[in-house]
Amino acid sequence: MLLSQSAMAADATVQSVRVGLTPDYTRITLESDRPLEYELSMLDNPHRVVIDLNNTKLNPVLHTLPQKVDAIDPFVQNIRIGQFTPHVIRLVFDLKAHVVPRTFVVPPKENFAYRLILDIYHPHKAAKTELNTPTHPAAKAKFETDVLDELVASLIQDSSKQESNLIRVVPPSPQKIQPHPVKQTEQPGSFQAAQYRKPNSTPQKSMIPRIIVVAIDPGHGGKDPGAIGKQGTYEKDVTLAIARKLKEKIDKEPSMRAVLTRDGDHYISLPQRRIIARRANADLFVSIHADANPKSHAHGSSVFTLSEHGATSTTASWLADKENSVDGDLMGGIDITSKSKDIKELLLDLSLNAAINDSVKLAEYVLKQLGSINHLHKRNVEQAGFAVLKSPDIPSILVETAFLSNPKEEVKLRSGDYQNKMADAMFLGIKKYFSDNPALARAAVAQTK
Repeated sequence: MLLSQSAMAADATVQSVRVGLTPDYTRITLESDRPLEYELSMLDNPHRVVIDLNNTKLNPVLHTLPQKVDAIDPFVQNIRIGQFTPHVIRLVFDLKAHVVPRTFVVPPKENFAYRLILDIYHPHKAAKTELNTPTHPAAKAKFETDVLDELVASLIQDSSKQESNLIRVVPPSPQKIQPHPVKQTEQPGSFQAAQYRKPNSTPQKSMIPRIIVVAIDPGHGGKDPGAIGKQGTYEKDVTLAIARKLKEKIDKEPSMRAVLTRDGDHYISLPQRRIIARRANADLFVSIHADANPKSHAHGSSVFTLSEHGATSTTASWLADKENSVDGDLMGGIDITSKSKDIKELLLDLSLNAAINDSVKLAEYVLKQLGSINHLHKRNVEQAGFAVLKSPDIPSILVETAFLSNPKEEVKLRSGDYQNKMADAMFLGIKKYFSDNPALARAAVAQTK
């Protein structure tokens, strides 16, 4: 890249750095006050991608980039940053496999400054996108997307066709959860959202049942132990044990299978948990916790769904703040501030509200089953702003199995037998949910050629 004399008069400053995962590539974004002058190269033995930034300040913001690499990133193992020469900063991306890197610069727009984008593809994915991606730099800027831009594009494309049939779903009041949400005469909103998420233009010949996928999210893990009981019980261990038992029960069903967001003691960010569920094409997302409460006498089980408008109890608000403090996030990983008003309205009204509506239905079934084995901390489904539940296209619930801060409940949660009862209650609730709401199982999505 050639820059004018005026542009090179002062070093560029990197203002923010981001690392994001999508089903096809890892995206590294460097946002700066002026266009970054860079050179891209690749090294072998071992595989590495190298970016040299010319006339750029090495500041604390750049030094945070290695911390943003997720352990489950399929391409990037590690990022190293250093002052290569007096005027060159070198970024080295240690890789897990052979990759194809793509770079382009996006000019300032709306709330963003200049952005240097590095997309790291698997070779097969890169070859596939090569056929559909514009080669002109100005056109490439349009491909600066978030994880759900494909969903957004589908919503826009289909909005004119669906406008006359869509039913606006109003999320339950944060002050009171309706025990029986209003039934829709058309397909449930989440089913419509799923169709957008899994677009299908092939004429339908016959219907076959599709395997229902349940994403199970054991809360916390790795450097984040979660709550710790007086006997030294870690929440991260309890949630993983229950999640494994729940997965085993689901996998025994011929029409269902489960995926775990983590199957070991390692840290996963809240946004990444949702990405894993989406990659698995999950129909449901169930996050499992065993939190603490400032009041040691607090006890019982609770089930939460997402609320964008507050929480239904003091406990719900406190728990949400505590869980969300692990890492910050935008609305389900979507930077809705960069979207037009129409797209925001479509995305939020059609997807999020519909997912919340279906989440409440699922939560009620699970809560009823939990009530048969444990005291209920609250008899109604609660709502709070849990970041891990912010998937606009997947009905999601968070189950607080019991309070580790309560000595009696800590003893129960340490018991394998009680963990199995908890898993069984959640399984029966999920199974009952699909049994009573067959349309929500989305069997109509699957087809045979």
